[in-house]
Amino acid sequence: MITSNTTYSRFASTLLGSVLISGSALAATSSATADAQARYRQDMAVCNSGQSNQPLNVCRTEARSALAEANRRGLTGAVQDQYTRNAVKRCTAFQGDDRTACEVRTLNPSRVDGSVGGGGQLLESTVVVPGK
Repeated sequence: MITSNTTYSRFASTLLGSVLISGSALAATSSATADAQARYRQDMAVCNSGQSNQPLNVCRTEARSALAEANRRGLTGAVQDQYTRNAVKRCTAFQGDDRTACEVRTLNPSRVDGSVGGGGQLLESTVVVPGK
């Protein structure tokens, strides 16, 4: 009898733990879904205002596709992290101070000109070099 009570107690503890873990996973999922919905509404507002630099039908399709991908948990910050790593990797062509300056321009530009819709962005950083 003691063995069955112990088994039942372990089963109940395991079941309770599973329910608690599932509950926190559901809360995280609902938060991610709410964030994706909010982002979708923002994207659609940009589309409808004409500020997207894309034809309206393309912009709306992209917004819907992004929402669907976010719901599949396919959109993460990993894309931006990869972009930053690739940008810094391009600075390996330089050595010493030139490499440092490249990384500063890439990661923390003091001025940005242009736009993606216009064909590209020019990142600029000003470095003051003291006279001799």
